[in-house]
Amino acid sequence: MRQWYCPFSEDSMESDRGFIKHVKRLVVKVGTAVVTRSDGRLAVGRLGALCEQLKELNTQGYEIVLVTSGAVGLGRQRLRYRKLVNSSLADLQNPQFELDGKACAAVGQSSLMALYDTLFGQLDVTSSQHLVTDNDFRSGSFRKQLSETVKSLLALKVIPIFNENDAVSTRRAPYEDSSGIFWDNDSLAGLLALELQADLLVMLSDVEGLYSGPPSDPNSKLIHTYIKEKHQGEITFGDKSRLGRGGMTAKVNAAVCAAYAGIPVVITSGYATDNIIKVLQGERIGTLFHQDAHLWTSVKEVGAREMAVAARECSRRLQAMHSEDRRKILLDIADALEANESLIKVENEADVAAAQDAGYEKSLVARLALKPGKIAGLAKSIRILADMEEPIGRVLKRTELADGLVLEKTSCPLGVLLVVFESRPDALVQIASLAIRSGNGLLLKGGREAKRSNAILHKVITSAIPDNVGGKLIGLVTSREDIPDLLKLDDVIDLAIPRGSNKLVSQIKDSTKIPVLGHADGICHVYVDKSAKVDMARHIVLDAKIDYPAACNAMETLLVHKDLASNSFLNEIIMELQHEGVTLYGGPRASSLLNLPEAHSFHHEYNSMACTVEIVDDVQAAIDHMHQHGSSHTDCIVTENHEVAETFLHGVDSAAVFHNASTRFCDGARFGLGAEVGISTSRIHARGPVGVEGLLTTRWILRGSGQVVDGDKGVMYSHKDLPLQTQ
Repeated sequence: MRQWYCPFSEDSMESDRGFIKHVKRLVVKVGTAVVTRSDGRLAVGRLGALCEQLKELNTQGYEIVLVTSGAVGLGRQRLRYRKLVNSSLADLQNPQFELDGKACAAVGQSSLMALYDTLFGQLDVTSSQHLVTDNDFRSGSFRKQLSETVKSLLALKVIPIFNENDAVSTRRAPYEDSSGIFWDNDSLAGLLALELQADLLVMLSDVEGLYSGPPSDPNSKLIHTYIKEKHQGEITFGDKSRLGRGGMTAKVNAAVCAAYAGIPVVITSGYATDNIIKVLQGERIGTLFHQDAHLWTSVKEVGAREMAVAARECSRRLQAMHSEDRRKILLDIADALEANESLIKVENEADVAAAQDAGYEKSLVARLALKPGKIAGLAKSIRILADMEEPIGRVLKRTELADGLVLEKTSCPLGVLLVVFESRPDALVQIASLAIRSGNGLLLKGGREAKRSNAILHKVITSAIPDNVGGKLIGLVTSREDIPDLLKLDDVIDLAIPRGSNKLVSQIKDSTKIPVLGHADGICHVYVDKSAKVDMARHIVLDAKIDYPAACNAMETLLVHKDLASNSFLNEIIMELQHEGVTLYGGPRASSLLNLPEAHSFHHEYNSMACTVEIVDDVQAAIDHMHQHGSSHTDCIVTENHEVAETFLHGVDSAAVFHNASTRFCDGARFGLGAEVGISTSRIHARGPVGVEGLLTTRWILRGSGQVVDGDKGVMYSHKDLPLQTQ
């Protein structure tokens, strides 16, 4: 069974969903398109996932009322089958027939409830069935009794399941007539939410929520928060549900009525297996309807596409500038950082204090803090970057195609970069300076834990960009809700670079058509060979682990040749690591020999004062271990045997491979790149620390004197290499 958990951390919720932490009683409405498949049969898998979510919420103390559609659609499918079975040959040749909706409801209801009863029974949950009609709610005594009955059931952790009793409804056409107190299961759900004083209504549909246009249209945008004053006249609704009688129009009408009566509503997809859980975690999924929604929006909202397009336009103006003018922008930014260091320090200290109060891990807090001298170091790196050779417009190759026809291959910016990073505000400065040096537009999204630091750094940097380029060259994305929209803009954004956890990188790779550059893990190894100098090995191992344990180039696994396990070296290095506060875990051989707790996996990035130790037979065994358990980031050998070193350097398939040097050297600044936008373990475009060159591509410039192809009749191709000309 899936295990779910709903943490009510206020810091983990978007500001407009903070009320979620107070939710205790919720009504969940599941639509026909979720309950049934396209052929009308029950979608058992989706219903099973729904019941599992409700069971876990029930266990956690939530009071849950379920309103389900699907009976009419399911009954129609079953009666059609029965009709076909009992049809004559003549009937089959003319299969057109209409089924009575009330009969469909009567047949489908028993099947639907039987399935719910079975699924909940398997999960040790008790459910109850309640069939109601519009006329029932005309009675005040009925409403009172209904509330009392449901209250008693909820106290016993029973999940009441409601459905409109279409089989005996007195409405003229229950799937068309919208008169009365309620007119479908969507409006029934809203009515029940009010009658039962629910804290939240979640309506599950076959789409992610309410869109600005047809969901199939790539230009349509998911509306995260519905604002009646803004959206009521802008949205055009499509067809109703393929099987039910509601569709999005009915859901929105019911949601608006409930929300403006004081019951918040979220419309989201019922196809996902955990969306109710995500809603209750405060995640910004689906469309929220709330009576205070109009108070949450800013006067002027800048959409994801507008931000990306503005960055591209500014980047083109930047590229058109003279090299010296682009260089001056970087120098001005370096000066501005130093001039505003005290202000930056105040904002960063506020972020660090908030992270500590929130109980963040020490490794994250360490990455968050701008330590003394950091701003000066960043300014120095920017000045080094400014003094590097001009990267834009360099002629990489010149070829004479024919007499008077010269082709040049030149360097040029990629266009617009989207960089999503966690924790480290200094990354914002490095990435922004690299983008400017390479002539690219940039969109940045940092972690919420560094929001104050990122905001002040962005303000300082963009204030130093001249008006003829525009501060929109570098956009700061402040809301998590914009990321899905940005990841759809493969026509405007040219490269996405995630810097952070394995989960972050994987999520972005799985969510976009934009090329992604980065690494998911930083599992770096140091292999100490039997011929290694003991003092050198000790210094390298200690530096690789403790110099900056939270960095992606820190050592996570120490491999030691088996011959060193029998002398004092291994025990000495183990004692020194432990003395420095490093928690050690062993592989099968090391844990047995050294009495260390066994590591649960070799493929693990600690990002802290911890690492794994294992014993291997020789250099080939070390290489095999790295290929099997590593992440192709940075691996090192310590040895005095030249032949063994060359075997390692040529045999390890990683972005960076070192001999007798700490893995901590794998860094853009230390490589002389000025800075780095990240470290890539990809094999396409750029690998290892990615500096300016990794943010460039090429284009072709052809200079002629009136030549035409004309079937190649009059062209004598020479294809002669020409010397490069400096720009």
